[in-house]
Amino acid sequence: MKNKIFSFLFFWISLSLFFYPISSLCQVKYDSTSYYYKLILNPNSSDDLPNAINFYRGKKEKDNLKNDTLNLLHDLRMIARAEYNIGNLFESEAAAVEALSLLDSYHKNDTLKEERIGILNHLGIIYRSTKNYERAIAVYDNLLELHPSTKDSITIINNKGNIYKDQQKYSEAIYQYSRLLKGNKNIKDSLQLALVLDNLGFVQSKLGDPDALPNLKKAFSLRKAQNNLESIYSSYKNLALYYFDRNDKTQALNFANKAYEVANTLKSATYLQNALSLYAIMNDDPKIVQFKKITDSIAEEKQLAENKNAFIKYNVEKERKNTLAAKLLQEKEKGDKRLFMIIGISIFILAVLVILLLGARHKKEKILQVHKTEARISKKVHDEVANDVYQLMAKLQGKYRDDETIMDALETIYNKTRDISKENSAIEIEADFNEQLNDLLLSYQTDTTAISTRNLASLDWKIVPTIKKETVYRVLQELMTNMKKHSGATAVLLNFRQQGKNISIAYSDNGKGCTLKNKNGLQNAENRIQAIKGTIIFESEPGNGFRSKISI
Repeated sequence: MKNKIFSFLFFWISLSLFFYPISSLCQVKYDSTSYYYKLILNPNSSDDLPNAINFYRGKKEKDNLKNDTLNLLHDLRMIARAEYNIGNLFESEAAAVEALSLLDSYHKNDTLKEERIGILNHLGIIYRSTKNYERAIAVYDNLLELHPSTKDSITIINNKGNIYKDQQKYSEAIYQYSRLLKGNKNIKDSLQLALVLDNLGFVQSKLGDPDALPNLKKAFSLRKAQNNLESIYSSYKNLALYYFDRNDKTQALNFANKAYEVANTLKSATYLQNALSLYAIMNDDPKIVQFKKITDSIAEEKQLAENKNAFIKYNVEKERKNTLAAKLLQEKEKGDKRLFMIIGISIFILAVLVILLLGARHKKEKILQVHKTEARISKKVHDEVANDVYQLMAKLQGKYRDDETIMDALETIYNKTRDISKENSAIEIEADFNEQLNDLLLSYQTDTTAISTRNLASLDWKIVPTIKKETVYRVLQELMTNMKKHSGATAVLLNFRQQGKNISIAYSDNGKGCTLKNKNGLQNAENRIQAIKGTIIFESEPGNGFRSKISI
């Protein structure tokens, strides 16, 4: 029993030890990111910043492998800030420029306005530190064109004022700071207000403005209330310089010592170097003064020599990309032209093929129409002429022969043959088409069938195309023939109307009528009307006559 309990406990302990490192690593990864992020924003010691830079450089490589652009952008910004904090201005500039280049290539860069503002503002700070004032001013002017938020605008204009301050253009610097205080009377961030007041007080002191000291003290009070060491250091430094310029060495040294204490607390090499430089400024020994000037001059020349100007490289790279993009666009346009040309040629060839196909189809339809016409004529000759001829032949072969009867039969055959010829022969449209049409209609009138027309004489057939007149002639001929053969009508009425080139004809008779199933042989008339894009309607019932309406 004891062995079983021991084995069970051993199993769970081993399992816990197996999973513990995994969970610990995940927690360490999360804590490391959070730790180094906070460290760069608020460094406790300059010794920790290299570790933070190494951490973010490693993270950058991993994010690069994953093509994680947003995290890459964040990594570069943190590296740029950390490098600046330890005084590596060239490395800071290179990281910021790389971030800016990455941002330009990102497909959704228009959504990262704040990131662009942050990167450009950091570059402006770097150019100020390297005394590249013109480029710094240009960066800040470009930033203001991006329409940043109120808080960002205050930072940008303040930094712009700092550049004029460094150039000893104090009046222009005062203008920048003053416009912030006038345009943003309700600056909510007390540290931001203190920053503007402190800078304004400093340049006012250089011009002997009595408002200088009140502004410096007010800025210090706001910073003291927030217990922000970096900004408190700036107040101590500016107060030390204020009193030094007025030969109050006691007060100047007092504030210089306080600035040095804060720099030690911050454990920043940059702050310590800056604080110690105050003592060199205040020292009356000409050799020390000369040493400081030479040291500053050498440092400036070294910085300028080391600064490979990554921003120019960025512009060159951007210009190269723009040139490449322009070439790609030209190639695309050439490709598009070739494509459009191919499409145009294809459409032309297709159009020619369609025309040829339609022509062949139309030719085939004409041949079929001819065949149908021939078949119809053949059937009509067979049904109406051949049968009568056969009947006449039978009479001639029979015993009963009556010359008068034979003559009547021959006359009937002749008339039928003449009618078939008239139905299918070419029509010669006469100048007076009304009279020609009237003659056609009256030719069907007999002693038992009356043909009446209305408004026929008022029609102007001169504006109607010949093909339409021929069609009207043939269709009315079909209707009248159909009436004569099948309806047994005693009265026929045709009512004509005209509106411009449009003509409508209403036909009606009082014949025996019929049931319209297959148009009773009137399909040919319908085909003729449809060929000229007109309409024809048939209406009939047994015992109720026949009606038709034609519109062309």
